[in-house]
Amino acid sequence: MDQSQEPEGPLEIAIVGDLTDNESDLTEKLLGVEPGGECLIYFDSPGGSPYCAMSLMTLIRMRRIRATGIVTGECSSAALWPFAACERRIVTPYSVLLFHPMRWQSEENVGLSEAAEWARHFGQLEREMDDLLGELFGVSPELMAKWISPGRYVSGGEVAEAGMAELVRFNDLHKIGDMFNAAESDNHPQSNGRLKAHMPAEDRRAN
Repeated sequence: MDQSQEPEGPLEIAIVGDLTDNESDLTEKLLGVEPGGECLIYFDSPGGSPYCAMSLMTLIRMRRIRATGIVTGECSSAALWPFAACERRIVTPYSVLLFHPMRWQSEENVGLSEAAEWARHFGQLEREMDDLLGELFGVSPELMAKWISPGRYVSGGEVAEAGMAELVRFNDLHKIGDMFNAAESDNHPQSNGRLKAHMPAEDRRAN
């Protein structure tokens, strides 16, 4: 095989483990997707820094990246925001998503006044990010509040039932890869829409 040839299909990115530990690498990979281009993002992450989550989410939207997010294992906490920013979202019956209030920590030597200001800032950030999460997923603030506080593990089936993602049966996952390859070979700018149209009706959920 000629190593100089471009790989077939959209760029694939794996968000695995803590977002904060992998922020530099994930940022570089997202910047490797041309503006308006397609990519697949596989999620198996417990979360991480909310600031890192905001940065990845912002890059996806600012560069108009047509990302398809697939929860291969866990997508929890801060990892929910880049997943919500994906144009298309896919889960399996075994996907797990944890919604909970933001958690923060600071250095032990932080001053009292600084800690008070940090708590104020984080409280405001939490409210705004919770609202944004519901907006990106296209669900009501009431549903987000029900899942976030005090915190709830949500299955792929529940997420799909709420209209936040498409549910694909485990034995049908190979069809996703086949459809991406087929759409890429068609070289059509609206390939993502055709992929959804070609999905079996029982496997589609509005996102």
